Amino acid sequence: MSPPFPTRSRLALISVIMLLASVASFTHSVALVRSASQIPRLSTETLYKSFSCPLWSSSFTFCLHRPPKSTTSLVARGFCAVPSSTMASSAVESFDSNPLLSDFDFPPFDVIEATHVQPGIRELLRRLEGDLVELERSVEPSWPKLVEPLERIVDRLQVVWGIVNHLKAVKDSSELRSAIDAVQPDKVKFQLRLGQSKPIYNAFKAIQDSTSWSSLSAAHKRIVEGQVKEAVLNGVALEDEQREKFNEIEQELEKLSQKFSENVLDATKKFEKLITDKKELEGMPATALGLFAQTAISKGHENASEESGPWIITLDYPSFSAVMQHAQNRTLREEVYRAHISRASDGDLDNTPIIDQILKLRSEKAKLLGYNNFAEVSMSMKMATVQSAENLIEKLRNASWDPAVQDMEDIRKFSAEKGAVEANDLSHWDIGFWSERLRESKFDINEEELRPYFSLPKVMDGLFNLANKLFEINIEPADGLAPVWHSDVRFYCVKDASGNPIAHFYFDPYSRPSEKRGGAWMDEVFARSRVLARDGNLVRLPTTHMVCNQTPPVGGKPSLMTFREVETVFHEFGHALQHMLTKQDEGLVAGIRGIEWDAVELPSQFMENWCYQRDTLLSIAKHYETGESLPEEVYQKLIAAKTFRAGSLSLRQIRFASMDLELHTKYIPGGPESIYDVDQRVGKRTQVIPPLLEDRFLCSFSHIFGGGYAAGYYSYKWAEVLSADAFSAFEDAGLDNEKAIKETGRRFRETILALGGGKPPLEVFVEFRGREPSPEALLRHNGLLPVAA
Repeated sequence: MSPPFPTRSRLALISVIMLLASVASFTHSVALVRSASQIPRLSTETLYKSFSCPLWSSSFTFCLHRPPKSTTSLVARGFCAVPSSTMASSAVESFDSNPLLSDFDFPPFDVIEATHVQPGIRELLRRLEGDLVELERSVEPSWPKLVEPLERIVDRLQVVWGIVNHLKAVKDSSELRSAIDAVQPDKVKFQLRLGQSKPIYNAFKAIQDSTSWSSLSAAHKRIVEGQVKEAVLNGVALEDEQREKFNEIEQELEKLSQKFSENVLDATKKFEKLITDKKELEGMPATALGLFAQTAISKGHENASEESGPWIITLDYPSFSAVMQHAQNRTLREEVYRAHISRASDGDLDNTPIIDQILKLRSEKAKLLGYNNFAEVSMSMKMATVQSAENLIEKLRNASWDPAVQDMEDIRKFSAEKGAVEANDLSHWDIGFWSERLRESKFDINEEELRPYFSLPKVMDGLFNLANKLFEINIEPADGLAPVWHSDVRFYCVKDASGNPIAHFYFDPYSRPSEKRGGAWMDEVFARSRVLARDGNLVRLPTTHMVCNQTPPVGGKPSLMTFREVETVFHEFGHALQHMLTKQDEGLVAGIRGIEWDAVELPSQFMENWCYQRDTLLSIAKHYETGESLPEEVYQKLIAAKTFRAGSLSLRQIRFASMDLELHTKYIPGGPESIYDVDQRVGKRTQVIPPLLEDRFLCSFSHIFGGGYAAGYYSYKWAEVLSADAFSAFEDAGLDNEKAIKETGRRFRETILALGGGKPPLEVFVEFRGREPSPEALLRHNGLLPVAA
């Protein structure tokens, strides 16, 4: 078989193989932080963010206690935003009826209003301050007197704050924003108070220094080590003016991050392109026209239709991507592209000063904690170091560059053959369109023609059947068991092979641009926990939610998905599986908790591989009307097209990761370079067509300015090494060998999915794979290595 890329590219790949081989050992040579896990953080970043693809702990279920008798210390510390012990009986009744403070098995999403937020959060903080005072008074360096009461306090804040912020993400409103803004400073102040508690810190240090340390379980050691490290990162060692400054920074960062996300959402909603002449939409598939017409109806054009319009284009991803891929109208593509890359970059929604201030404050925070830059702070709780992450990204960039240049040359030649006037001057708004035409020509695949084979119900059935085959679980609809926030949301129960419930999850699949933030993410609702078990159960069962933004049902048809949307659902389900199938009973390291950030994408990216496995794909690809399976020849074309433009797509992720690391290591806020100067410099090294001078994608880079990926975006590529190698274990076993697949799946479940953060991720990987990670599978899967004969 001839090599897929030019010789120079193959030589670059040899160097990346050598580099990755050293990186993939993930041993002491790259100074891995193996003892400190990603415990639910007590810092101000933690209690509301979800992974933007992501995952971030949000909430637990717990029967909230009645207010403690004494509230003096809370008032003295500035949390007096609610009536004291002399409050009127009507106020007490108001707390009793507040759903945020009620006793529930599942969050009462359907009845929570913005008016509940301020009184609910403030009363919660009053109660938690009393619990914290009692913990500090009676704390001892033992599990019952330290860890268990601490877990209860953390959980009770997470359950309520998680509910509120989840609703903000999926059902945003100005009233909810205002309510959250009003109580957020109080919430941050309590988190800082908790995270900087010296009695708690000293108790954890005493456990670590005790003679019984060696007899503790691996999970217990991870908890203690993590809490000690977290306390230091939360400023426990700072005194007086330094601590006051640190706390001011944390308060401000919380506000800025929230405002950044709000501006992105508002800017995305603000853009609407009304079209009344169908000629302007030549090339658009029927699914896109239907979506545009449905959007028009929601905007007041009651008689809008797929055939006659009018149509409204938005910057929501299903709408934006359809224009970029299919609109023959180049002027329209340019207008929509420019609107997309300039979101939240001017007027009242301009995120530029917010970014500058975030970077300035993160740098100041790092210096206060004794680090050189914020990236070092971030890496202190990850597997990688700054240097090893930069080395990986640079070697991948070198390996991807020549293939990406060839990708561009292929597009240029193809567009010229088709008579495109722009062939010799291709711009960013041309690449998606001509790439899709080239893919259709080269592999005879039309993504829009595939949609009828990927209806959401069939995809979910196939996904659940795969989970049954690999992990011996059954997933059953449980709609009505738990309240939901929108009628589109589904609720499911996960059962083991004996029929016993072991977890639950929500699924919110469709785009709702007017109220729901973009992207896709998985988020924790409840974590498995021995301490927080109730009703006579041994443990509390985990619950999660998966949120996507895929094409909604149009014109009486089910949601007909693109293949990328199928991959996204599999990805988020991988995150959910790790949280739901954990067997770790220590709540602070159960499920996704306690796992280093750059390893947490392993199960999600692992699940994406199954979309291309023949039996899995053919089980989900059923025509929604006829039930006909996807033809075999089409399947083979999908496999052939898997690595189409692999170099270009790799460079896109490398640009994001490089910008993230650059801004958090070398960039000097207020220095000679602006953030956009840095972007131009990085963009010229990571994009074959350099970014436009007016490109402002940073203003909507929510992963690092509104989410949890600051100095961590490289994690996607780092975890790809792990996930690809994990899937290669199934390839080695034989994807057609059902017995071997079941055995390998059982081993994957008992290690990667079961152990949570109770062990360092390298040890967990070795326990599954029998060796340390190798990059060979990643390079092979991406088409960057010749496939072995």
